[in-house]
Amino acid sequence: MTTKKTDPNLVATIDSLKAETRASGVGIWRDIALRLEKAKVNWAEVNLSKLERYASEGDIVVVPGKVLGSGALNKKLTVAAYGFSESAKNKIEAAGGRNLTILDLAKEMPQGTGVRIMR
Repeated sequence: MTTKKTDPNLVATIDSLKAETRASGVGIWRDIALRLEKAKVNWAEVNLSKLERYASEGDIVVVPGKVLGSGALNKKLTVAAYGFSESAKNKIEAAGGRNLTILDLAKEMPQGTGVRIMR
């Protein structure tokens, strides 16, 4: 399926995630690519308060969309997303966590073991 997205970074991300799925045989990266192919209005927008509520200390979370800075985060999490608000980045780092792009996470963890999708 050819994507009609005009953002070249998004097209490259989707293509790379699909290539990772073909190379590793792991379906999580294809699932995330398909979610990113949807219209941006349908993308996940996750506030830090939701991460605080549903993620456990040390979790690795992927948001196929954008992480927003509303709420507090008191857990050390690794969060990968297509986009972050500046306040979300700062609060994740202040809690001792990490911000990654989805592609960086796919390169670090090609098998996707232990990765949770949050939407």
